[in-house]
Amino acid sequence: MPRDRRDVRGTYDVIAEHFAATRPHAWPETEAFCEGRQVDVALDVGCGNGRNAAVLVDHADAVLGVDVSGAMLSIARDRVPDAAVLQGDAARLPLQTDVADLALYIATLHHLSDRSLRRRSLDQLARVLAPGGEALVSAWSTVHDRFEADPDAESGFDTHVEWKLPDGETVPRYYHIYDLAEFEADLEASRLQPQDTFEEAGNCYAVVTRPERNAQ
Repeated sequence: MPRDRRDVRGTYDVIAEHFAATRPHAWPETEAFCEGRQVDVALDVGCGNGRNAAVLVDHADAVLGVDVSGAMLSIARDRVPDAAVLQGDAARLPLQTDVADLALYIATLHHLSDRSLRRRSLDQLARVLAPGGEALVSAWSTVHDRFEADPDAESGFDTHVEWKLPDGETVPRYYHIYDLAEFEADLEASRLQPQDTFEEAGNCYAVVTRPERNAQ
């Protein structure tokens, strides 16, 4: 399995246009999480083509998006011109502390190829959340339909999932597939405070906040 995060950046640079064309809609879970919320600053970590950041625009005075792929960010800039997007690593967010009142970390955690990096990225999310801020975190789960026939899919594992381009070329994407207990363990080991965890539509989800700084 790849250990270099440049692999993730390179993969999504290659598939960015096709990904954006075939994944235009925000996740329903994102829309449900944001419903009824209105904040000063919202953040989308791993914003990709901006499909979830577009939802945040209706719920925040200012929207920030961070992604490792420059090609994805170019698409996001065009799609969500009201958002400020910048290139950065989820495990080392290029943002000030306490900046976001509301945050999304959707379908990105599972692309970090080392558990220490995944936990570090959760700590980074805690760092940038403002007091009282909440975030929605997701990662692919072992209950996903893709893995239902795999006898080893009851516990978390590493794999590659191929993306097929229109010309027939396939591009492997690294994933760490979580079981819910492992997902909860990584959250508990981080500086985030889970409020709720659940599995839905093949993903692990968590609604999280951060404890007060003097409680960490």
